[in-house]
Amino acid sequence: MQISCPNPTCDQPLSGPKALLGRRFSCPACGHSFIWSDCWHAGDSFVIYDLETTGLHPEADEFIQIAAVRLRAGCLCPEQSFFSFARPRLRISSFITSYTGISNDQVRDAPRPEEVLCDFGRWAGDSTLIAHNGLRFDGKFLAATCRRHHLPTRAAQCIDSIHLSKMLFGNTRGTGHSLDQVKSRLGLRDTSLRRHDARGDVDLLGRAVEEMSRRLGLDAAFNGVPRHPTLLPHA
Repeated sequence: MQISCPNPTCDQPLSGPKALLGRRFSCPACGHSFIWSDCWHAGDSFVIYDLETTGLHPEADEFIQIAAVRLRAGCLCPEQSFFSFARPRLRISSFITSYTGISNDQVRDAPRPEEVLCDFGRWAGDSTLIAHNGLRFDGKFLAATCRRHHLPTRAAQCIDSIHLSKMLFGNTRGTGHSLDQVKSRLGLRDTSLRRHDARGDVDLLGRAVEEMSRRLGLDAAFNGVPRHPTLLPHA
């Protein structure tokens, strides 16, 4: 694998095996330390978000709550946040209410998920999205909502914060990378908000992402962390 040193004053050609991806490396020419990547990104604006949904299936279920907070240059911006309930077409089951605390009464006057997603897309702008298990869950709900309602779409870059946990704590069998396990390993305090409410989960995830990026020594653009695509409505 061929790359160039990301230090703009060096640009030394470097080669190494694919196994180096996501690992810290020091350029032998200039000593610049970086996380090996095959694709370099600019920009330091991220949106950490979480969804609560009526079930586990993006093509059949809908999201009923979304919360988000901005992160810039590796630091949380708690004053820049987004939150909304969303009113699904089907009733929220008693199981989901017991798990999330979200009832049918709470969403009765809320906008539909596709309306909320349009508002969220405008608020998020061109920022890279970050969600825990976003590759398999949250990002799929964003894309499915766009498709189901035939919304004009744009591509959005995403990071699954599970990748940050694997880079920091390893991926040996039994390690586990749930948000509760990450919280415990990082020694984070409990959130004052309810867990499995999007606001509580974003509060915890935001602090976890901030701390993991610090411990990993990531640059402001989170270079070296895998990314995946999803869809958002056109602003």
